[in-house]
Amino acid sequence: MDEIQRKLPYAAEAEQSVLGSILIDPEAFSRVATILSPDDFYLSENRAVYQAMQQMFAESKRIDDVLLINRLVEGGSLDKAGGIQYLKLLGSAAKTSANILDYARIVADKSRLRRLIEACADISDTAFLEVGRAQDIIGNAEQKIYDLSNDRDQRDFRPLDQLIISFYDQLEKLSRDDGSEQRTMTGFSGLDKVLLGMGPGELMVIGARPGMGKTSFALNVASNVARHTGKTVCIFSLEMTGEELVSRMLASEGMISSGDLRTGKLSEEAWARLSRAAERLGACKILVDDTGGITPSQMRAKLRRVEKGTLGLVVIDYLQLVGGDGRHGSSDSRVQIVSEISRNLKLMAKDFGVPVVCCAQLSRNPEGRKESEGGKRPMISDLRESGSIEQDADVVLLLYSEDYYKRTEEERSELRPFEVIVGKNRHGETRTVKLGWIPQYTKFRTLSPEDEERFREEKNKKDE
Repeated sequence: MDEIQRKLPYAAEAEQSVLGSILIDPEAFSRVATILSPDDFYLSENRAVYQAMQQMFAESKRIDDVLLINRLVEGGSLDKAGGIQYLKLLGSAAKTSANILDYARIVADKSRLRRLIEACADISDTAFLEVGRAQDIIGNAEQKIYDLSNDRDQRDFRPLDQLIISFYDQLEKLSRDDGSEQRTMTGFSGLDKVLLGMGPGELMVIGARPGMGKTSFALNVASNVARHTGKTVCIFSLEMTGEELVSRMLASEGMISSGDLRTGKLSEEAWARLSRAAERLGACKILVDDTGGITPSQMRAKLRRVEKGTLGLVVIDYLQLVGGDGRHGSSDSRVQIVSEISRNLKLMAKDFGVPVVCCAQLSRNPEGRKESEGGKRPMISDLRESGSIEQDADVVLLLYSEDYYKRTEEERSELRPFEVIVGKNRHGETRTVKLGWIPQYTKFRTLSPEDEERFREEKNKKDE
């Protein structure tokens, strides 16, 4: 039997109709500028013509036959574009620009099919070569298909004129609002004023000593985001089980003693608060995965299954428990492994276009530090096995409470002062934000003016 003859999919007529529509109506280019790139055109002459049009559009120059020919001549690509006769043919390829979006979608669809064929060939070659673990090969294959399904192909470079067009689109969107829709608020007004919220693709690291409240703080942020945005929040809990995590969230939401929740001995009033808290949290789109030692590639695979366009935030508790992807030798130090994990988490935030909040342990350095050296307040250098954590993170928050070292059991139910030290903020200032927290309920909240005044008076009395 003769071998089936295969050819790469493309639509010559659709490609010509897109170019012809632009020649008829130069303003029509703006309608397809964010849909098509030169690489989406299969025929080399069409690719050269569209690239010249894109350059002219980026320079705010009108696109017409004469100026287009001149641009191609100056660039030495007139012959590559088929010559003057071919450009005249394009001018008659479309009678109107009304259908340019339909033509553009056909061209884009054929381009994605070609990239799919290329990706499948790469996947097949990798599997035949048996390089790496099957799990890693499958993860990479999933990533290639995911990128295509989200129209994120892996080009080596993106032309500056194409980036300028994309930037103008973003600028136009920002001009229509105050920018808050582009960022995710933590729910703590004082902190949001400093951070301006969490940006899409940002990695935020929350560092603290064990028991200082980093998990509780991250969960408070998670519930705030889920409640106020209506988007899906995914939590990877590597230390606690899903049930333990839910207990923390219910204690915070319902202002119920975490100790009472562990024993199950609740008053009628506490049961009522628990019911209302469960109803509020149950209405939020929060997904929990408590797989121990999960790797970044496994996280990616699970996040890809979240309904497209609904993901709003990813929380990871905590960094030092995340597993490596298995490509390390026995000589690799834990610092090297954690460094690679932090880079992968930053790439994950960027690829999914959502903030990723990751808790991290601090070393014991703060506990032994003298007052002359900064005291027990943490520093970025206190991040355990830090490696490139500081470099990869867009924001580093360090949690500190003086009461952590001094509080009595009776004080656990009182609102106490708490410091969120913004140790790194790639897009803004670094300073300390004061919050209030109630240890018994693992609850954080913004301080009222009255609370701030009371804490100032307490501090003054202690200093005296």
